[in-house]
Amino acid sequence: MKRRISILLVDDHEVVRSGLAAILSVEKDFEVVGEAADGREAVKMVKRLSPDVVLMDLMMPEMNGDEATAAIVALKVPTKVLLLTTYGTAEEIGRALSSGAAGALLKTVSKQELFASVRKVAAGERVIGADIAVDETSPSVDLSPRQREVLESVTRGLSNADIAQQLGISP
Repeated sequence: MKRRISILLVDDHEVVRSGLAAILSVEKDFEVVGEAADGREAVKMVKRLSPDVVLMDLMMPEMNGDEATAAIVALKVPTKVLLLTTYGTAEEIGRALSSGAAGALLKTVSKQELFASVRKVAAGERVIGADIAVDETSPSVDLSPRQREVLESVTRGLSNADIAQQLGISP
């Protein structure tokens, strides 16, 4: 008999976890081994259960999906994280993928696509839903207003001396 794919469900909404557990349990090769309501709980459960796949919501209290994904990857376990989110900016999803998530889907995905994606991720493939916008290239940077002024001047082609003179600072 083929080995079953063990799955940990992570979502702060109990009804979502219950619904996912119900539809996943229909598949003979899936076994839901646990449920967590936030990222912190998910990391503890991954340590204890070592599931093959974590279906992870992105937006949660305590520890969000991005942070939890990074913490799970840092454990150096074979568990793969598949984001399953209602929404998320390209930057947020990109950050989670850069942290080590194996894929991302919106919760509007069909059951069949969800099933196929779980199988692919468990097999080591990367899965990005067709309706997911991802930005893995640009790091998240918070700039001060002054830093923005300097950056805007640089993008306009001004030299360091010209920028310094314009802003009243030394080069």
